[in-house]
Amino acid sequence: MNKPTHTPDQGHRHQHHHSPEHLKAVANRLARAIGHLESIKRMVEEDRDCSEILIQLMAVKAALNNTGKVILKEHMEHCLVHAIEEGDTQAIEEFNKAIEQFL
Repeated sequence: MNKPTHTPDQGHRHQHHHSPEHLKAVANRLARAIGHLESIKRMVEEDRDCSEILIQLMAVKAALNNTGKVILKEHMEHCLVHAIEEGDTQAIEEFNKAIEQFL
C-alpha cells in the first residue's frame, strides 16, 4: 500500500484536484451568501425590524448549510474515495472530525 505523502505537522493535503465547475459552483454559492449577509448588515445598520433580520439570517444559514452539503458530497465522492484507495487513514480521520463539526 502507498504511504500518505503528508506528515502530521503538515496536515492533510489533497492528492488530486477538484473540477473547475465544482470550484466555480461553490465559489458562486459563497459569493451569494456573502452578498446576502452584507445586505443583512445594512438592515441592522438601518435599524430594520428584528423579525425581518432573523428571517434573512436563517436564509443565509440555510444557504451555507446547503453549500456545506455540496462540499461534503464532493468530498465523499472524490476525496474520501481517493484517500481509501491510497490508504490515507489521516484523511479519513480528518473527514470524521469535519463531519462531527459540520453536523
